[in-house]
Amino acid sequence: MDRPTGTAFAEADTASEMAGAAIALLDAEGTVVGWTQAAQRLVGYSAAEVVGRSGAVLLASAADRAKVQAAVEQTRTQAGWSGFGDVRHRDGRTIRVCLGASSLSGQEGRARWVVSAIDTRTFDAPAAQGSAAESLRAALDLQTHVPIGVVVRDTELRCTWVNDTQGLKDGIPRPERLGRTLTEAASSPEAKALEALMQQVLVSGVPAIHTEYRSFLPLQGRGQRSLAASLFRLDDAQGRALGVCAVSMDVTDSERARERLAILGEAGKTIGTTLDAMRTGQELADLAVPLLADFVTVDLAESVPLGEEPARTGLRDGDVPAFRRAGVASIHQDIQEFLFTRGESVHVRPASPFEGVLRSGEPHFEPMLDTSPGTWVDRQPPARVRKIHEHGMHSFMVVPIRVRDSLLGVAAFVRTENDTPFAEDDLLLAEELVSRAALSLDNARRHARERAAALALQRNLLPHRTSGGSAAEVAWRYLPADDHHGVGGDWFDVIPLPGARVALVVGDVVGHGINAAATMGRLRTAVRTLADMDVPPDELLAQLDELVLRLADEEADPCIESTPATGATCLYAVYDPVTRQCTMARAGHPPPAIVDPHGGVTFVDLPTGAPLGVGVVPFESVTLELPENSVIALYTDGLVEDRQLDIDVGLDRLATALARPGLPLDDLCSSAIDTLPARAPSDDVTLLLARTSSLDASQDAFWQLPADPAVVSRARDLATGQLDEWGLERLAEPTELIVSELLTNAIRHGKGTIGLRLIRHAMLTCEVSDTSDNHPRLRHPRTTDENGRGLLLVSKLSRRWGTRSTQDGKLIWAEQQLTAAS
Repeated sequence: MDRPTGTAFAEADTASEMAGAAIALLDAEGTVVGWTQAAQRLVGYSAAEVVGRSGAVLLASAADRAKVQAAVEQTRTQAGWSGFGDVRHRDGRTIRVCLGASSLSGQEGRARWVVSAIDTRTFDAPAAQGSAAESLRAALDLQTHVPIGVVVRDTELRCTWVNDTQGLKDGIPRPERLGRTLTEAASSPEAKALEALMQQVLVSGVPAIHTEYRSFLPLQGRGQRSLAASLFRLDDAQGRALGVCAVSMDVTDSERARERLAILGEAGKTIGTTLDAMRTGQELADLAVPLLADFVTVDLAESVPLGEEPARTGLRDGDVPAFRRAGVASIHQDIQEFLFTRGESVHVRPASPFEGVLRSGEPHFEPMLDTSPGTWVDRQPPARVRKIHEHGMHSFMVVPIRVRDSLLGVAAFVRTENDTPFAEDDLLLAEELVSRAALSLDNARRHARERAAALALQRNLLPHRTSGGSAAEVAWRYLPADDHHGVGGDWFDVIPLPGARVALVVGDVVGHGINAAATMGRLRTAVRTLADMDVPPDELLAQLDELVLRLADEEADPCIESTPATGATCLYAVYDPVTRQCTMARAGHPPPAIVDPHGGVTFVDLPTGAPLGVGVVPFESVTLELPENSVIALYTDGLVEDRQLDIDVGLDRLATALARPGLPLDDLCSSAIDTLPARAPSDDVTLLLARTSSLDASQDAFWQLPADPAVVSRARDLATGQLDEWGLERLAEPTELIVSELLTNAIRHGKGTIGLRLIRHAMLTCEVSDTSDNHPRLRHPRTTDENGRGLLLVSKLSRRWGTRSTQDGKLIWAEQQLTAAS
């Protein structure tokens, strides 16, 4: 780039000021022969008062007149001159101006001078790029170092006077311009439009300021340039039109600067719209074509889309990572220039610019691509060399995609049909675009890493195998949220309970990411612990609520005024296949659905309860009796809620999907998930289905016994008799001992009648219930103790044992395996 972008804009601003300058045409002796309305506005003299007089008389002091005269004499052979001076207004006051003069040549060797004057008060307001003094210096620099093209045309719009600079700007040589109209010298739509504008200025006398157009002919080595012309009518002493003066400036740099700013602004809107690294690579390629290049490829290290740590810059031999093509764009719709399609692995060839960029971390800039023998092109695979020649690739840049010292990939920019080679400022633009894309790519990589970690954590915390035992057949589905929103904190569980019962749990932690997954794991562990203690659903939620409150207090940071909200919703249900009763409670969770054996769907009118972590509203449980083969559906809000739709629409959609009683449970699960509007939901989706079973009457035996020590012997006989009927004679001896110990404990501590139940399912369960709320606990007696060995014996004889509260008292249970452990 010839100048920094800011300088280009400063020149554009100063050029605009000069476009409104006062213009006068002087002959070789310095006599005013043409005058403009802008000049009259500046000094107050009309054309009749000035034309025919020496231009020097307008200068306020003799010293200025001598200085300007000397400068003109010294620069007669040069393109122009600039400086400061004081001019005298018609009313007598003095005006400080910035003066500029440019010599003109006409036919037959005659000469003229065009003089411009800018009131320095124009620069009093701070300019966009600096102070008033800096603006004045820019004006002088512009007149001295950035020559202005000047053309004077007569009333027929034929060129009568021109400076040498004009031909360098629009490409028309002076001999072909003098004596001709613009359309005669250059036939183009832009020439016709500019000539029509000159005619308007000639007739109206109103200047046309800063009209942009392209050079009419390509300039040697620079292509077409962008010019800005200001047109003024020149008047004679009688105020009649002498012709039109056109002042032209090269604004190519400022136009390119505006274009680059526009491209960078577009990059901010179109690159990195998602957290998908592959899509970001394609967005970079799409933006660069055709604004910067004719063909672009973007290759990312394979570790980037996976969220893994990228390689470092400065690679050594053998360290070149694997790459994958993430983006490709071309001015041709069929994109024939590339060897690798999007998504394919890309092999980096040794001794190629790509390898050099990976090792150095610096861009490769080759404005004129050298394809001669012995160059790097000559060492490429024949297919690539054929592509380079076939499509006329003549200018080439490779830019590393890096963040800090991490190398994310490389982007290649190629020109084919655009004849202009890449310039240094094109490389700067490419680096800026790639830098912006690199930040988005690094964010996408970090998000992918966190998402992968959260998914791994969540999958490890969720159950891998679920079984409802004799109580229910279960099936489930879990869909993580899309890449943008991240993994949430949904969880579910199926927990076997004593007495052939099963607990069904679904919950949803507030938020997304690793923290939500970790909190989910803590809550799931707590639910399992409370379920093992056989805590009723409403009490379980109350204790879970207290746990969430404690966790929030522990994680609160006193140094931060507001900490992220911690909370969760949960639904907990217990189904008993003996009674076919299901007891459930919820904490701010969507209601469960019950599908009867005929396909009727009902959403249970269950008290909502507050989400966990609120700690205000008590929880209530509801008990339902369900027919055998009913389906209990527990789910999270991601299945039924959508930002664009009311929740009732989602509930209706779910009910329709579940109303298929003959469908296998796993297929029913898939059918409900398939109704989701999008395959990548914005929130986690969890669905747990349980088809209920009931135990046959022959699998359950119950006796009510009086609280009398004498009944223990009878109870042992009843138990062994039942085991004989079930063909479980080998369990008779341990069962007699268990019944004796549990019944004796109930008689000793309870009152009223005692219940004895044997249940044969996957286990043999022995239950003894009484009306006492005194729960026994296991002790380890010393050798000298006379009591306390009963429950120790029960724990030795059974697989597991426990106690739970009932409506009338307590129940002690013990389970034995039906078959011998292998």
